[in-house]
Amino acid sequence: MKKIIQIRIVLLLFPLIVISNCLKGEIRLPAILSDSMILQRNQPIPIWGWAEPGEKITVNFGGQSVETETEVSGKWLVNLKPLEANANPQTLSITGSEKIDLNGILIGEVWLLTGQSNMQWELQQANNGEEEVSKAHHSHIRLFNVSRGVAFKKHEGVLANWQECTPASARKFSAAGYFFGLDLHQNLNVPIGLINSSYGGSQVEAWMPEEYLLASDDFRPCVERTEIWEKERPAVQAKFEQDLKNWEEAVKQTEINGEKLPRKPRVPDALRDYRIASSIYNNMIAPLIPYAIKGAFWYQGESNEERAEQYGLLLPVFIKSWREKWGQGDFPFGIIQLPNFREVCETPMDEAWSHIREAQRRTVVNTVNSGLIVIIDIGEANDIHPRNKLDVGNRMSLWAREKVYGENIKGTPPMYVRSGVKDEKIEIWFEEVGTGLQTKDGGDLAEFAIAGADKKWYWAKAKIVGKDKIEVWSDKVLSPIAVRYAFNNNPANPNLTNETGLPASPFRTDDWADPTTGKR
Repeated sequence: MKKIIQIRIVLLLFPLIVISNCLKGEIRLPAILSDSMILQRNQPIPIWGWAEPGEKITVNFGGQSVETETEVSGKWLVNLKPLEANANPQTLSITGSEKIDLNGILIGEVWLLTGQSNMQWELQQANNGEEEVSKAHHSHIRLFNVSRGVAFKKHEGVLANWQECTPASARKFSAAGYFFGLDLHQNLNVPIGLINSSYGGSQVEAWMPEEYLLASDDFRPCVERTEIWEKERPAVQAKFEQDLKNWEEAVKQTEINGEKLPRKPRVPDALRDYRIASSIYNNMIAPLIPYAIKGAFWYQGESNEERAEQYGLLLPVFIKSWREKWGQGDFPFGIIQLPNFREVCETPMDEAWSHIREAQRRTVVNTVNSGLIVIIDIGEANDIHPRNKLDVGNRMSLWAREKVYGENIKGTPPMYVRSGVKDEKIEIWFEEVGTGLQTKDGGDLAEFAIAGADKKWYWAKAKIVGKDKIEVWSDKVLSPIAVRYAFNNNPANPNLTNETGLPASPFRTDDWADPTTGKR
């Protein structure tokens, strides 16, 4: 009887023993390390993965052979020395108790593309989308399109795979990111790797490591909301499902009566897993670290509009957190400023959308190695998703080519620097003026507003009085103390520029409270 029991135990344990032996020699790699990837040129290249604790790992690539031993946790990491750009496919070999070969690898420039729906916006959805998709044959551009579904465990699979840029792989890739990468490739003539990790409707706090949020009283409410939503979720889910049923019935009735269709109920924040603090960082960014990148672009802010003041505090810390986690220094960070949106107003306004733009501008002013991509002239009044992503991508590339790669071009518009009161006028100085300030249409400067101590805004006259200087005044404000430029949601004619024709960034000289002050 005792022997029978022992045999049964052995039979029960046998599958576990087989699995254990199979896993013992297995080398696992993050999804970002795969066939067809682009490795960043001219800087150390981290290669990492997991294996049995104490296992010896050797990485061979580009004439280099680097050895290491796995930690107790099973993780291992090596750094390859910097390599020059190379468009000839190579093989990277990783050897332990088994051998893995990654094939078709090129060396060039790697950029991370992140943000919410306007960065997520697919090439097929852009202006002339199908035509652009049909032309997307670029063997030296490689795309890594992070899956939102896999990341949030809505379906199984690999987070992403590096793919050669073809119409099939480019179709659902970020349109702005694609146009950026294409222009960069055509001008640098090196392989380009593009990593798209974006999520529509996301807020900046979802992209940040939790410890950075908990370190500030201004940010902690972002984390506390997670606990509140957790408790509310069952009741919120039930109500939302009932609201959907009611909406479906209302749709049927309106279709019968020929009336305007009712608006579909908005998904409550408590049911949006991508709105949870740190959720996107944990699922869609942390798995990419420490892959060597040249820099990153950020196209987000729409979903933080109701807390614009807090956004101005969050954004620089967000950039700091990524740079510290990546451990690759202050890598270039481009912020795509929100575009013109909503109706054109005849009077100067003070609304949250404009203050999000201002938060983005001030972040760039105060953050080393960052840049602002201004698109105040190519938005759409009635669509939060403007389809002109070609100009967005090209402006991203212009900034990178000038500021990151040192090309002898002018790729940036004028940026406000400082101001001063002189008699009944306010003088304003700019940088990035190139050959000198000018108007895009050749007419008078527009979209300047001025205010005195009463904080009431009036449209003002403005005149270019030097290569980098403008004077602003109004007969209605005899003792001015502040100026704003193109500060409405949708300014009618933001025509200040330099020889590039690119629009100057909207700005304000004041620090007065915005409509969202105190909201956390």
